[in-house]
Amino acid sequence: MYKNILLAVDLAHDGSWIRSVPTAVEYAKAFGATLHVATIVPDFGMSIVATHFPADFEKKALEESSRQLHAFTKKHIPSDIKVQHIVGCGTAYEEILRISEETKCDLIVLGAHRPEMKDYLIGTNSARIVRHANCSVLVVRD
Repeated sequence: MYKNILLAVDLAHDGSWIRSVPTAVEYAKAFGATLHVATIVPDFGMSIVATHFPADFEKKALEESSRQLHAFTKKHIPSDIKVQHIVGCGTAYEEILRISEETKCDLIVLGAHRPEMKDYLIGTNSARIVRHANCSVLVVRD
């Protein structure tokens, strides 16, 4: 049923993946799917902010995130599952949606925290992904 599963993780917050990783692994095993594990490095938002950082800051941040993502999958994803590592840069929900399109994913697996009042007003990344994804989205609550 699923051939390409996108698992989005925030490496800095265990709560973003502690329950979603086992779920994604279970689905990948059940369907023999490729697991595309992605993490997103936030961009500067406004170009003026970038002027306060070294010229190669983004490149180094992406390289470090890639190293951490490989270590993460080695520790948490069984070796019998085919894994693709993806590091995006930008707004989390926009990058996850872009990556899901590029990898032709038929399922996105996300971890999500319990919503706070502000989330009802502006929306969480998970809510935005659910609304705009062109494939099924499984939101695993923490």
